Amino acid sequence: MNAAIGKVAVCGAGAMGSGIAQVAAQAGASVHIFDVNAQALDASRARTLADLDRLAARGKLSADEVRAIGERMQWVSTLDALADRDLVIEAIIEDAGIKGQLFEQVEAILSPEAIIATNTSSLPISRLARGLKRPERFIGMHFFNPATVMKLVEVISGAATDPAVAERIRATAQSWGKVAIPVADVPGFIVNRVARPFYGEAFAALNEDAADAPAIDALFRAAGFRMGPLELTDLIGQDVNFAVARSVFDSYFGRTRFVPQLRQAALVDAGWFGRKTGRGVYDYRDGAPRAADPQVPDARFSDTHRQAIAALKDAVPGTFLRCGALFVGTTQGRTARQESDSLGAPVILFDWSPADAAGPIGFTLSDERARPDVFGLLAAQSRAGVEIADRPGMIVARTLAQLANAAADAVLEQVADEQGIDAALRYGANYPYGPFAWADRYGRGALVRLLDGIADGTGEALYRPSHYLRNRA
Repeated sequence: MNAAIGKVAVCGAGAMGSGIAQVAAQAGASVHIFDVNAQALDASRARTLADLDRLAARGKLSADEVRAIGERMQWVSTLDALADRDLVIEAIIEDAGIKGQLFEQVEAILSPEAIIATNTSSLPISRLARGLKRPERFIGMHFFNPATVMKLVEVISGAATDPAVAERIRATAQSWGKVAIPVADVPGFIVNRVARPFYGEAFAALNEDAADAPAIDALFRAAGFRMGPLELTDLIGQDVNFAVARSVFDSYFGRTRFVPQLRQAALVDAGWFGRKTGRGVYDYRDGAPRAADPQVPDARFSDTHRQAIAALKDAVPGTFLRCGALFVGTTQGRTARQESDSLGAPVILFDWSPADAAGPIGFTLSDERARPDVFGLLAAQSRAGVEIADRPGMIVARTLAQLANAAADAVLEQVADEQGIDAALRYGANYPYGPFAWADRYGRGALVRLLDGIADGTGEALYRPSHYLRNRA
């Protein structure tokens, strides 16, 4: 029963549907690509064959393999051509009504043992299955774009989905080279739910003038992310990203951890959707100025600076180290001014950053008495600095803490387990580490203290630690 499915169809010849079809065909499946639009079919065929040729040119496939894959793929314009398929994957417009009509038409021509899967990124699986005669043969199979590159597939069972169907789809996706993660049927599934703070916290920092956009993005790249959150929303499209934020927020009836950001709404209202319109958070028009990268300060440093930095790398968050007349530490949720008041001396706070990072690191000062030493501390570690407004949790630490918080809620609500959520964020969103892996690296007890400190300092309940985190600290 768990053997990979060999006869597959994909409905929808757009970029996503074509990519899914190519993945299946490259893994050995016979694939039919269906669309009612002849131009879409022609474009899909041309795009797929060109991609296979590029793989051959790079030595990833042989000429014989390219020919065999092409022979396993057929582009068809009638649903009857799908009658012998054992798995039909829908990848059309994100409209429940249109999808529902297609599912009923497809179900009518397939054998009773066939499986219908939807690639929806947001619509409830149980709702989409409601009009089917065999809802137990219906499942979510959420690929990520581009499907030929991104390894994650979220496998979402509806209320009526047969567990054996879910296991066969998981096995099939795995045989196609994907990381297949079982997920509960909840709004946003894993990635579109848990990843919301990555974008929301960046816009909150921008709105509070904690740092400018290039600095915020640079801090996350230094922390291991391929792109910072703001430049990523420009790539995705502000309209698309904000629509997902609104959808998840509304679907959870205003749950506070998923609050959409007014700064992003303003971009959408202005029609500044990002790269595709020429303006977003950044200006992509010809001649627009580009921000310079932060530079390592040309400053002298002492043995005291070097020793403080070396000790700080091994210190538990919340530990403060004497550095001459002041103290140095990593944020634990309180502001530098609060820490200074407690310690009775000036304080330099650093944002969280991997110990082996080479890019810029965020810092904030309790007062100007600490400024001369911060340049020595940066020079001692050969790192550029980004000055951040004195805010609870700073920027990177606050964002990663909220990602872990959202992930913990998802485990508590049985959306997926810790390992599944970490894998989903790594393979579906290209994170350098999952939220639970980061929580273990930071220390779960320290994470709870960090979140409580942010909640106390901001007065916002959305930062209170998930019960799942608090009970396992």
